[in-house]
Order: sequence, then C-alpha cells, then structure tokens
Amino acid sequence: MNDFYTEQLVKRKTPASSLMLVGVCAALTILSFLVIPLIPLGIILPFAFGFATYLIYQRTNLEYEYLYVNGEMDVDKIMAKTKRKKIFSCNVRNMEIVAPAGAPELRPFANIKAKDFSSDMPDHKVYEMVLIENGEKTRILFEPNDVILEGMRMLAPRKVIR
Repeated sequence: MNDFYTEQLVKRKTPASSLMLVGVCAALTILSFLVIPLIPLGIILPFAFGFATYLIYQRTNLEYEYLYVNGEMDVDKIMAKTKRKKIFSCNVRNMEIVAPAGAPELRPFANIKAKDFSSDMPDHKVYEMVLIENGEKTRILFEPNDVILEGMRMLAPRKVIR
C-alpha cells in the first residue's frame, strides 16, 4: 500500500477584541460576587458570567488541523485544545487551482466567497484553493506545508502553482 498521509496543525491568531471580551467577562464574573448579598437572586450572576467567559474563550482559542490522505483533504477545527469538529472536506479531483494568495492566476475567482482556515498571521504563507462542488465554486484560504502541496501536485500537477 502506497498511501500518502500527512497532517498539519495551524494555530489561529486570537483577535485583540476577543481577548478583551474574555477579560471583561472574567472581570464581570469577579465583580458579580459582590452583588450576591444585595440581590436575592444574585447567586445566578457569577455562574452566568462565568459560563459566558468559558464559551467565549472556547470560541476564540482555535487551531485548524489539515489532514491530507490520498487526494482527500479534511480540515478540523480544534477549540481550546479540547473539542474537535470537522468543518471541511474535499477531493483534489474537484479542485480548480491552488496558488499563493494574491497570485495572478486567482484573479478570475476573486469575487467568490472564501472560507478562511488560516492563522491570520501576516508572516505566514497563505494559499488559496478553488473548488467546484455540486456546480458551486468555493475559495478556501489555508496554510499548507510543502508535504501537502507536494501530495496535491502529485495528483494534479497543472492545478498546483507554487
């Protein structure tokens, strides 16, 4: 068996606004303990703010895992290093093109809505993949390593631009 298997983990940059929101919710949780003696049902507030802080933290601490096996690429979203959810899957046969973001070959596809599975770090090299599934075109932003790109190039050499 000659299976081509590789995986890559990409940590998404947490926006400053999300970090600020987590901090505000945590501060409200702590301050809500002072309200307990003043309001009869004030005991609910610390739990509500604490739960909100937990949920916001879960949604902002993200990682993406790219799994490439024999022409199938899956993207999983890992939230707070505890919860995993498969959010995208495709086959290289449905791929129109893969090129670095901003490449001239991608101009015809510029008006297609994109799904972003990248880290949002300015120094990382982002690639765009255009897929045609069920007659619809989709753009995917991701940060594949050289092994994933080489695996795609082995199956579709004319569609992968480096």
